[in-house]
Amino acid sequence: MTNPLFDLTGRTALVTGSSRGLGRAMAEGLAAAGARILVNGTDPARVNVAVAEMRAAGFQADPAAFDVTDEARIKKAFAGFDAAGIAVDILVNNAGIQLRKPMVELETADWQRVIDTNLTSAFVIGREAAKRMIPRGHGKIINIGSLTSALARATVAPYTVAKGGIKMLTQAMAAEWAEHGIQSNAIGPGYMLTDMNQALIDNPTFDAWVKGRTPAKRWGKPEELIGAAVFLAAPASNYVNGQIIYVDGGMISVL
Repeated sequence: MTNPLFDLTGRTALVTGSSRGLGRAMAEGLAAAGARILVNGTDPARVNVAVAEMRAAGFQADPAAFDVTDEARIKKAFAGFDAAGIAVDILVNNAGIQLRKPMVELETADWQRVIDTNLTSAFVIGREAAKRMIPRGHGKIINIGSLTSALARATVAPYTVAKGGIKMLTQAMAAEWAEHGIQSNAIGPGYMLTDMNQALIDNPTFDAWVKGRTPAKRWGKPEELIGAAVFLAAPASNYVNGQIIYVDGGMISVL
C-alpha cells in the first residue's frame, strides 16, 4: 500500500517535455504513485507513442502536445483541459534545450530561444496552471532547474541565466501563491545520462571530469529524479515552498 504522504491517486500531472528523457522518467514515477499524466512534447507522434507505452505499462496517460514557447497554444491547451473537466493538480516545468557557444559568438536570437524555452515557458505555463489552482485552494508546481541555478559554466550562458531564473521564479511563485495552498519548488539535476548530454558522455575528457568532480563518482540516472519529484508533488511536501532540491551526487556541495 502506498504511504498516504506520497500517494498521488486522483491527481493529474502535466509534465512538459515528458515524451522522453528526464521528463519521461519523472512522469512515469508520478504515474506509479497514482497520478494521471498529461504527456507533453512538440511532436504529436512522439507524444502518442509515449502515451501508448505508458498505458501499456498500466499507467494513466493522455496526450497534451504543444510547444511550450507558444503562448497562444498554451492557453488553448488549458482551455481544452477546462472543457474536458481536467484539473491540473501538479505541474512539472521540465521542457528545456541546451546551446553550447562562447558568449562573444552567441547570436541574440539563440540567447532568446534558450531563455524562452527554459524560463519564460515555466512562467507562462505556471501562470495558467495557478489561475486554476488558486480557486481550488491546492496545487503543486515543480520547476526543473540545474546545477547552473547556482553555479556558472563557460559556453552555456543562456542556459545558466535561464536556470538561475528558474530558481528565482520558483521563489516568486512561492511568495505569491503559497497562501492559496500552492507549493512551488524546484529540482536541480546534476549531470544526468540523457540524450541532451550524449556528446558530453561520449567525450572521455568530460566524462572523466564529471566522475572526478562528483562525490558519487558517476553520472546520475534519470530515474533518480523520481523520488524528489514524487515528494514535491505529494502531501509530504505541503509545508515546503520556494526550495530547490539538488539531485547531483553531491557535486554542488564540494570544491
